[in-house]
Amino acid sequence: MSAQILDGKKTSAEVKEELKPRIAYLTEQGCQPGVAVVLVGDDPASQIYVRNKERTCEKLGIYSVQHRLPATTPQEELIELVNNLNQDERIHGILVQLPLPPHIQEREVLYHISPEKDVDGFHPYNLGRLMIGDPVFLPCTPWGVQELLLRYNLSPEGKNVVIVGRSNIVGKPLAMMLVQKGRGANATVSMCHTGTRNLSTYTRMADILIAACGSPRLITPDMVKEGAVVVDVGINKVGDKTVGDVDFEGVKEVASYISPVPGGVGPMTIAMLMANTVKAAERALQRKNA
Repeated sequence: MSAQILDGKKTSAEVKEELKPRIAYLTEQGCQPGVAVVLVGDDPASQIYVRNKERTCEKLGIYSVQHRLPATTPQEELIELVNNLNQDERIHGILVQLPLPPHIQEREVLYHISPEKDVDGFHPYNLGRLMIGDPVFLPCTPWGVQELLLRYNLSPEGKNVVIVGRSNIVGKPLAMMLVQKGRGANATVSMCHTGTRNLSTYTRMADILIAACGSPRLITPDMVKEGAVVVDVGINKVGDKTVGDVDFEGVKEVASYISPVPGGVGPMTIAMLMANTVKAAERALQRKNA
């Protein structure tokens, strides 16, 4: 019997629908949520992602502005743009699309984003608050994974969760989120990576297996425990196909639930970005009225 699909499109639509009354209220108060997306260069995947964000903002009534810069843009110029956006009262969220061209230090740029406008949740201030269990903005993809599980009544509490991948964007923050005390967490988390020996020894122990390593179809059926929940965060191009880090066709015959690629975590990431932008606008309105 095949696994049940964790439908990110359907679930993200539910999240966005719930945001609409909050956006309407903020707009009535003269504080329409606003997000600025900065794209440097012409990475095809980034361009698609940015277009999807633009469409979502338009449908929800979120003010959106795009800054598309050539790949040769100097780092100083990019940081100057970020500083200007920090001062722009119409903008509540700033998103610098990664990856950046090799001559630009991502960390330097991200550190210049105001923590109050860091809707990606990558600033050290926000990551620090996440670690101590008092988050403001959660990183969008990890939050999307957590929310997807919760809306299918698949709480990680008390479960063995194995994350394959240790990036600052997904693996590390997701591990921090899932070990916290509280809703959607309280799990026992193992993090695996390229230095892990005998990877399948760990993956076969997982009640919830999350693949986020950027390796096409790395997770095969023999690496998955019967009845496990499998969440595939990977997006890889293989020829003209987009595939995940999981061998979907094989693993769906072993798992109880599985997220597809595309249509799983990707839509959730955009939905959680919208949620962070709305939260940032609400916080700005509170400061204004204080």
